[in-house]
Amino acid sequence: MDQKYRDAVQLIKTAILQSQYEAAKSANEKQLMLYYGIGKYISLNSRQGFWGQGAIEAISSQLERELPGLKGFSVRNLRYMRTFYEEWRMLDECGDLALEDKTSNLALASAKLERDSDSEIWHSQVPNLEVFPFDDYLSIGFTHHRVILSKVKNYEERIFYISECAHSKWGIRELEKMIDEDLYHHQGTLPNNFAQTMTPGIQALKAVSTFKDEYLLDFINVEEIDVRDTADIDEKVVENSIVNNVKNFILTFGKDFAFISNQYHLDAFGEDQYIDLLFFNRELNCLVAVELKRGKFKTSYLGQLQGYLSVLDGFEKKPHENPAIGLILCKDMNKSFVDYVIQDYSKPIGVATYKTSRDMSEELRKALPDIEELKRLLDTEE
Repeated sequence: MDQKYRDAVQLIKTAILQSQYEAAKSANEKQLMLYYGIGKYISLNSRQGFWGQGAIEAISSQLERELPGLKGFSVRNLRYMRTFYEEWRMLDECGDLALEDKTSNLALASAKLERDSDSEIWHSQVPNLEVFPFDDYLSIGFTHHRVILSKVKNYEERIFYISECAHSKWGIRELEKMIDEDLYHHQGTLPNNFAQTMTPGIQALKAVSTFKDEYLLDFINVEEIDVRDTADIDEKVVENSIVNNVKNFILTFGKDFAFISNQYHLDAFGEDQYIDLLFFNRELNCLVAVELKRGKFKTSYLGQLQGYLSVLDGFEKKPHENPAIGLILCKDMNKSFVDYVIQDYSKPIGVATYKTSRDMSEELRKALPDIEELKRLLDTEE
């Protein structure tokens, strides 16, 4: 095909996809507005006793009879809508801007409300605080909101997960996994020296927000971690525990990571060295060397990793890339001690801990997605 036709196809394709995205986004916003309004209407009538017992069940059944094939308005979902409104009610009361659809065909609701007046279901305010992330709130689906409201009770945490969902395009499984792993409290708190070793400052802030201080590595064979003598390495075990599960590892790490290799061979000045895991991060535009350690943190790990980063910068880094970053994953550490000693190293390094399901409560283990099922779904997507 001629280049000008390829360019035309690409341009038209981009326009189509953009249009589809905008249509889906608009539809999602309308749905959330509708659910919020219905939730408010149900809340005001059912909570204050204007409706009798069993009203929601009766309304759901009647809707199903009058609109055959209608989905999303079961008894359970109507209650979810009520919760959706009630959990964000304080935002409804914080301003005087209302989102309305003047072309809506929704009939006036004649039930007695707080003001003893009629009210249109659609004429309901949605969160309108000046600092509230409107775009993020309206861009994620109702099921995402439902998961966040049911699992997260703190306002700031809810805003965090809403924004992360919107920006990282998390599915329901991934959202549940991140909440169960308590991403909010582990984000950007790992001991590091990024501020002293990375320029400009914005790059250091990005690095801090990229890494957590604790990771769930339930698919790594811990007994094989930190083995350096090739004669002692069971290559099949390493392959099964790391390479075959690298998709899960990347899901654990977060977005923008691309896997390069495990046991990455560095050959500089005749010295053979091996990095446990080597990634490239698109957002940071740099190589990321990850070292796995079985036990508690030791200061010798910092010197070892700094040596790897020096070789990566000198022999592997491309001219347009930023200097490499190192991350040590160990079973345990004294954070105050690590924070103190890490500042004397000139290469950007962070230290985080990891755990497996054996370290977690039975309740949390049951909440985690099944690894084999997750792998099957990912393989199917490919």
